[in-house]
Amino acid sequence: MSTLIKEAHTALPGLSGTGLPPPAPIHQLHHYAYRARDAEETRHFYEDILGLPLYHIIQSDYVPSTGEYCPYTHFFFRLQDGSFIAFFDLGNDEAALPSPNTPLWVNHISFRVDTIADLEAMKARLEADGVEVLGVTDHHIFKSIYFFDPNGVRLELTAQLADEFQMHKESLSTHARLAEWTARKQQWRKERAEGKAAGALKPQQNDRPEFAGKTPAGV
Repeated sequence: MSTLIKEAHTALPGLSGTGLPPPAPIHQLHHYAYRARDAEETRHFYEDILGLPLYHIIQSDYVPSTGEYCPYTHFFFRLQDGSFIAFFDLGNDEAALPSPNTPLWVNHISFRVDTIADLEAMKARLEADGVEVLGVTDHHIFKSIYFFDPNGVRLELTAQLADEFQMHKESLSTHARLAEWTARKQQWRKERAEGKAAGALKPQQNDRPEFAGKTPAGV
């Protein structure tokens, strides 16, 4: 971890003066797990197309955390930093259903690649296998492509454009911006309870004015 990032971490509010032990350092994502319709279908996508090696499998009839009976095959694909994306095949050929109150583009997981050329190469690989790809999309601090895996999980591949110092500069205003949103949301809740608020709360700042008035297919 760089000195700049260490300083930003130690400056976070709420980490001292509570009488509680300090939070343990969280170094990286260990794994994120989804339900898979079929283990081999999922393996083909993540290993053969995306290049993530199948690295570990756990199989059991009982769930260790809850003790309930639910036979499963739990399998893991390894990323370059040692973290994993993992899946559960519950043996009945069913994928997870989408959330009924959430647009399909909201819940997703993003993986970082090194360059824009890498994004283009991965887009070509995916499209050659019949996968529909959205992008390359410009987010100013990074560029991305979007697609769905065989289980309906929305994935993003991202190439970072902004360096560590630009990201640090942007991080300095994040708490203030979120506090302003929270204050406005509290007022919106009050107005909604009084029947005065119409529709959803809009943010106080539009970071993507080039999309004003448009209905994008994704973000």
